[in-house]
Amino acid sequence: MRLDLLKALNAERASRRAAVLVSDLTGGEQRLVREADFRSDALGEEFVKQVRTGKSGVVETDKGRFFLELHLPPPRLVATGAVHISQALAPMARLLGFDVTIVDPRTAFATAERFPDVPLLAEWPDTALPKLKLDHWTAFVALTHDPKIDDPALEAALASGCFYVGALGSKKTHARRVESLKKRGVPDEAIARIHAPIGLAIGAASPQEIALSILAELTLRLRRGPEAKL
Repeated sequence: MRLDLLKALNAERASRRAAVLVSDLTGGEQRLVREADFRSDALGEEFVKQVRTGKSGVVETDKGRFFLELHLPPPRLVATGAVHISQALAPMARLLGFDVTIVDPRTAFATAERFPDVPLLAEWPDTALPKLKLDHWTAFVALTHDPKIDDPALEAALASGCFYVGALGSKKTHARRVESLKKRGVPDEAIARIHAPIGLAIGAASPQEIALSILAELTLRLRRGPEAKL
């Protein structure tokens, strides 16, 4: 790889932005395409398809044969609520390759004993989430049932463009949440992005099953995009 390409790639990595190193398998030329330029590039459709898989690979088009080497930020999962569901969710998410962080100002719940080897921020979301720098490679889930904790966190997650935003609670609970978010000035189109009740409808009952349904739903969004049908 040319030194200029390597420097540009390292800059994108440091900023948690995706990039694709394109190698022309016929002529041997290489170029780096930044995430912001994916859709406008001549190979834009191929980039989107390949990024959905999370894997590098060869593509053949009418423009030639290319190897697309993906450089993607590690996906993250941020949850408000050091609760039973989070205790099941965190280790399962890590098995799927997510970096997990739990945010909960309630220090009786956010303890290392309950969440071994999981980063915990025993702070209010207004303080904790700016430090985490949420982005569209981040999934966010609100699990406390406490609007004082969940609502400002949901607002921040929606504003940050997280690829998945979910909230625990019944349809009645979510209706109250919607009204609260509207009062906070969150646009209707942003509120519509919240998955609530959270998770795929698999009839989950236990914390472990609910965690499974959440991970299934956010994986669907990660791999197939917001247009995916449930």
